[in-house]
Amino acid sequence: MSDNYLTLIPTDPYWQPDRAAAHQAKAALSALLPDADARRGLTARWHDTVEVVHCGTNLETIRCPHCGADSSAWWADALQERYTEGFSTLLVTTPCCDTETSLNDLTYDWPMGFASFRIEALNPNRGRLTDQELTSVTAAAGHPLRQILTHI
Repeated sequence: MSDNYLTLIPTDPYWQPDRAAAHQAKAALSALLPDADARRGLTARWHDTVEVVHCGTNLETIRCPHCGADSSAWWADALQERYTEGFSTLLVTTPCCDTETSLNDLTYDWPMGFASFRIEALNPNRGRLTDQELTSVTAAAGHPLRQILTHI
């Protein structure tokens, strides 16, 4: 059996809300879930270090945000290197156009990212949040959020 996750992470991988803001953001997301089953799988989690928030089998491409080149060939090695360093930095120099960027800022199709905090709904029984819905949860959190739909 497979699972789906709707995960919201801060756009800044190192940012974490205080408990009150996290509770408000979690409540805002809860109000957007269609039923009790979806709300049962809702959690807010803090991590001591930055973690990869992967979209699972939804991932189709990884591209350089500067020149659009396919970054799949070097991404895994860069990810492993940053992981070994404890994700103290996400900065990389792209081999395609020799430009410094962050692994978090690569163009992922489907979206994914890096975070030390997340709000996650397991099997949310809905698809992507609308822009207006995401804005409401972002306002509750007090920091811009990125949504990731994961299929495992």
